[in-house]
Formats: sequence, C-alpha cells, structure tokens
Amino acid sequence: MIDPALVAERFGTPAFVYDLDRVRAARTDLATALPEEFEIFYAVKANPHPDILRELRSVPGKATRAEISSTGELEAALAGGFAGADILYTGPGKTAGEIAEALSAGVRLFSVESLGDLRRIGATAASAGVIAHCLLRINSATSSASTSIRMTGTPSQFGFDSETIPEISDEILSVPATKIDGAHFYSLSNARDEESLVAELLHTIDCAATLQSQLGIAFELLDIGGGFAAPYASIGERPLYSNLGAALRSALDANFGGWREGAPKIAVESGRYLVGDSGDLVTTVVNLKDSRGKRFVVADAGINTFGGMSGLGRLLPVAVRPREDGRPADQKASLVGPLCTPGDMLGRDIALPALEPDDVVVVPNAGAYGPTASLLMFLGRPAPVEIVVRGGEVLGATRLRHTRENVRAIENSALPTEVGASA
Repeated sequence: MIDPALVAERFGTPAFVYDLDRVRAARTDLATALPEEFEIFYAVKANPHPDILRELRSVPGKATRAEISSTGELEAALAGGFAGADILYTGPGKTAGEIAEALSAGVRLFSVESLGDLRRIGATAASAGVIAHCLLRINSATSSASTSIRMTGTPSQFGFDSETIPEISDEILSVPATKIDGAHFYSLSNARDEESLVAELLHTIDCAATLQSQLGIAFELLDIGGGFAAPYASIGERPLYSNLGAALRSALDANFGGWREGAPKIAVESGRYLVGDSGDLVTTVVNLKDSRGKRFVVADAGINTFGGMSGLGRLLPVAVRPREDGRPADQKASLVGPLCTPGDMLGRDIALPALEPDDVVVVPNAGAYGPTASLLMFLGRPAPVEIVVRGGEVLGATRLRHTRENVRAIENSALPTEVGASA
C-alpha cells in the first residue's frame, strides 16, 4: 500500500486506497479453498467500484459472476465488464420496472423471495417475451451455526420459509414465463471460524437436497451462499480455509451425485472476503477535544464516509493501523467524525497513539462496505476520494458526486389538491 502521508498530500483526505493485487489474491485464495467445479458470485454491494469489478472479472480460471440487488448495481456490473448472462438479481423488493430493466440488459437469472416476487418476475418476463430463470431463496427453519451473523431461522423478508414449500410447490412451479432452476441459500455472514462455516454450508446442502425432493425437480443451479469472513476496519488477516473443499465435496457427493459433472452447478457468493482487505481508509485529525475525562479525536472521516451503521452501534469499534513512526497505541480515545450528530462515532474508547491535529491515521481492512454503505449524503459533505493502486502505482482517483437530476419535464408544476383542501 502506498504511503498514507503521500495520499493525504496528493489527494487530500478522507480517502480510500484500494489495492488490486489484494483483490486478485483474495479471489485466488477463495477459489483454492473451494472445489474447482464451483462458481463464485461477487456481491457487488460490498464495493461497486468499476476497477474492482474489472479486476475480479480478469482473474484467471473460472470467471467470477455478479450478484446484484438494484438497477444501480446492474449499471455498475455492466460497466465493470459483466454481461447480463453473468448476473444474478436478488432482493425482496424488485419492482416491475427494475425487473424489466434487468431483462432488457440480458439478465435472466433471479433469486426469488416469495410467491409475489415470483409472479411479478413472471409477468414482467411474459411482457418482454422471455423466460426468467429463478432460484428459490430459502429461509431455513433450522440452522447449524449459533454464532456469527444469522440470516435465517426467524421471520424475515428474505426467502420462502422452508416449511411452507410442500404446500405451495404447485403454485411455485406453475407461474407463467418462469422456470425454477434451483435454490439460493444465504444463512450466515462473516463466520466466526472455519468450523462454523463448514457446519452451516453442510447443513445448507442437506436442506437443499430435501427441497429438491419436495419440489420434484432436478436442480440445475444451487447457490449455497457464503459466510466467508474477513476483518472489517480492524487489524487482522483473511482466513484461509484449508478443510472447506474436502468437506463440501463429501456432502455434495452424498446429496447431489451429478454435481461434479454440473448437475447441478454449485455456486457460492462473497463480498467482504473478496475485497475487504484490499482497502485502507486514510483520514486526517482535525481537532482534539477533552470532555469530562474523555478524549475525542475528531477526524475528517465520519459515518458519511465509512460504516454508516456505526452510528447505530452495529459495527463499532474500528481500529487504527500502527504508525510507522513508532508511536505506540497506548491511549484510549474515541475516534469521531466531523458531522453535527453524536452518532458520528467510528470508534468509542479505542486504542490510539498520541495524536495531534494534521496527523494522518489509517483504518485498515476497509475495502468492503465503504462509501456506498455510508451516510454519504448526510450534511452534504464531499464524498471521499477513492484511489486504485497496483504494485504501489496509482492507477486512478475518483470521487462520487452528489447530484440531482430532473426525472421528468412537467408542463404544470402545480399538483392536484385533495377535495376540500384549501389553497
């Protein structure tokens, strides 16, 4: 990674620095951990930067595909070199307009969350004269891992409740202009350890085999989800999963005998693992504030720049990379941003070196869920610069812009009032 002081001097702060060499290394490590027959979907929500998308597309071996949940992510994926046929469209709130736009771009694969979602996709596909290929997202009634971030087993807007499938299978299979290709699971995020990850994915494979039997069809594609971990805004390294591949092969051999020949194809998806350790957030100390025995280090990066959910206490605390000048992180202080809200907190009472105004500090492992996962528009401050490097060389620097566009020319700007309303 390039010198953060030079980043601050040349580009200003706050700034994200993304190292494409690390993106490539993560993609290679994940592929190595998995059976070679597996497909990998990249969750574009993790970081939709076009250079990162292009890098993931270019890694040798089986091509990475894209998982998206909006037409904005569709645009990013297409700009990053993904064809419509490479894309899986997910999400519980797909509108007819969004589905139509995806179909017109060549997307044919959709993750379906409910009967209503399936019928909307089918109606839109019928209007376009095409067939939509669908994966049933499943909210399993049971799970294996009791730690990490659970995504199933409770009432949820995500997925068909698994116990309802037998009673509605005929309805699922009879929606015009749709074809059920298989299933989509995503039951775990950021697994605590390899044992938890393996146990959950094996449980998913068992559930998928039961589902296939209940539907009475042969799956063509099974997406077993992810859960691959990576440190987020903290000091640490990505895990390497040495036992995962063998465990998956054994479970699939027992449940889906033809999977090695592509019947069904097996896929996983990942966001943070592929890009999390590729990025650093570089920020500058603006001010120091002592209040009732507590120290606050005020930086120019806040929840509008990084980890907007930090203000809700969801992602605290961040860490700061040790300084190259040898100053030890032996003081406790809160790292806060410049916004006019007490929620602008990046780290509460975290270990920091003795800092002064204009010092540059670095938050490591910030390549996932950065600017586009933050409160970017809040208080109208400029978006951070995003810098892409390879081999220590800067390839480009960009900044997202806050813009407003007219979506429709209106001849008469007056809106009709309700009957009886006063002017």
